Amino acid sequence: MTNNDIVQKLWNLCDVLRDDGINYSDYVTELVLLLFIKMVHENTEAGTLKKHPLPEGCRWTDLNGKSGINLLNDYKRILLSLSTGKDGDGTLVHDDPLISAIYADAQTRLREPRHLEQMIKTLDQIDWFSAQKDGLGDLYEGLLEKNANETKSGAGQYFTPRALINTMVRCLKPQPREIIQDPSAGTAGFLIAAHEYIKSQTDDLYELNEQDKTFQTTRAYVGIELVPGTRRLALMNCLLHGMEGDAEGVVHLGNALGQTGAGLEKADVILANPPFGTSKGGDASITRDDLTYKTSNKQLAFLQHIYRNLKPGGRAAVVLPDNVLFEAGVGTDVRRDLMNKCNLHTILRLPTGIFYALGVKTNVLFFTKGSVADKYQEENCTENVWVYDLRTNMPSFGKRTPFGDAHLKPFEDVYGDSPNGDSERKEGEYSFHSEDIELPEHSDENEGIDPRLAHSRWRSFSRQWIAEHKGDSLDISWLRDSDSVDAANLPEPSVLAGEAMEELVQALGELDALMRELGAEEEADGAKVLLQEVMGDSK
Repeated sequence: MTNNDIVQKLWNLCDVLRDDGINYSDYVTELVLLLFIKMVHENTEAGTLKKHPLPEGCRWTDLNGKSGINLLNDYKRILLSLSTGKDGDGTLVHDDPLISAIYADAQTRLREPRHLEQMIKTLDQIDWFSAQKDGLGDLYEGLLEKNANETKSGAGQYFTPRALINTMVRCLKPQPREIIQDPSAGTAGFLIAAHEYIKSQTDDLYELNEQDKTFQTTRAYVGIELVPGTRRLALMNCLLHGMEGDAEGVVHLGNALGQTGAGLEKADVILANPPFGTSKGGDASITRDDLTYKTSNKQLAFLQHIYRNLKPGGRAAVVLPDNVLFEAGVGTDVRRDLMNKCNLHTILRLPTGIFYALGVKTNVLFFTKGSVADKYQEENCTENVWVYDLRTNMPSFGKRTPFGDAHLKPFEDVYGDSPNGDSERKEGEYSFHSEDIELPEHSDENEGIDPRLAHSRWRSFSRQWIAEHKGDSLDISWLRDSDSVDAANLPEPSVLAGEAMEELVQALGELDALMRELGAEEEADGAKVLLQEVMGDSK
C-alpha cells in the first residue's frame, strides 16, 4: 500500500464524519487529532522516536479495543488532558508545552461512538509498515495536500505546491547551523523541505556532532502562523519530521506583521509564501512600527519584514503576486529599498492556476542581503535582475494538468549552483526555438536585441535599464501569449463596424422569421419598417 493509497483511505473517512455532522472545513482537524496519536504510536513502535511524547493514559493503546460511550468519553478525556496537561480532577498528566500547543482547545465534534470506533478500526487496518518506509511525516503532508486540492475550505491559502517549495529550497541550498525562517508558515511546508534537504546533504544528519544535531532539532527552524488551527497542523507536521523547536515548537502562534515578527532574530535563510490581500480583511493587521514604508498591502509589509530580517549575506526566496512588482507609490519605494539593500538577482514568473486563487498571477523573488565585512550594504546591491518567464504560453494547470518538477527543472538548470544567484549565466539558454511565436511590438524589453534572444524564457535586465525604462517596476515581460489578440494587427474600425452590422442584420432576419412562424406578422412588419428607417438615417 503506497502513501497515496493510504491518503485516499483516510480521506474516505470523511463520509463517516459527514454522517456525524462534520463538514469538509473541519474534517482534517478532526481526523488529525486522532491520527496524530496513532502516528506517534507507530513511530514509537518503530523506534523512530526515542521516547513516547504522549503521557500514559493518553496513548493509542488507551483507545483501540474499546467501544460504545466509554470509548467516546475516554477520547474526550484524552483530548482535554493533552490540551490542559491535567485530568478531570486537576491531577497533572504532563507538562510538555509542545503537546499542550498541539492540542490547545482540542475537542471532538463526534457524537456517535460507533463513528469513532469505525475511524479507529480503519486506522488499525492500514499497513503502517509500508507507510513507515516513505515516512509518516510525508504521509501526513499528503493528507494536507489532499485537503488543499479537493476542498473549497480555503485550505489552499496555506499550501504551496510541493514542486515549487522543493525548487526554492534547492536553489537557496540551506546548510546546517543556519537559522531558517518562514514568517507565514502555514503547515510548515518550507521549513520541513529545508530540513529534509539538509538531511539529504548530510547523510541523515549522522555526520553532524551532537551540538549541531541539537541545534538542527531545536533552533534551526522558526515559523510564525496567525491561525491557531493551521498552527496545530504545522506543529504536528514538524514533530512527525523530527523537528521539535523551542518551548513553543517550531511554529509560533502570532502575527509576523506585529510584535511577534519584530522580535525574531536575524535569519540566514527565509522561505515564504505570504497570504494574499490587504490588512483590511481583518485577519493579519499590520501593527509593526519599525517598517520604513507604511502600507495596508500585506505583501509589501511582508517583503519589508523579510529583507530587513536577513543577516548580512542572508538569502531569501519569496512568492509574491504581480501587484508587488508594479504597484506605484509605496510599492515603488519598497522595490527601490529592496534593490538597494539586497541583490535581487532572480525573478521567476509563475504560471497562473497553481494556487487556490486561480486568477492570481504570482512570482518568486530570489535575493541576497548585501554585506561588506559582515555589515549591511545599504545602497546599489542590485546590478542585474534575471527574469525567467514560466507563465507565457504554458498549459492551464489544474487536476488534469498538474504542475510538477518537470516544469521547474529548466529554471533550476539556468539558476545555477550558487545559492546567491551569482553563478555564470547566459541569456537565451532556454528558448522556445520557434520563430512562429510573435513578439509584442513597441516593446522596450525587445528593442534592438537579437530576435533569437527575444524568444528566450531567460533574460537579464540591468538595474539602470529597470530605472530608466520601467520606472523601477519589476513587471517585466517580453513574450506574447499565443492566444492573445494584438491590437496593432486588428482591421480598420470601419471594417470592424461593417462586420458587426452584417452580423446584426443576419440576426434580425432570423428573428423576423421566428416572429412570422409564431403568427406575429404585424409586429414583424412594424419592426421591419422601423429598422429600415433607422438604417436610412444611419446612411
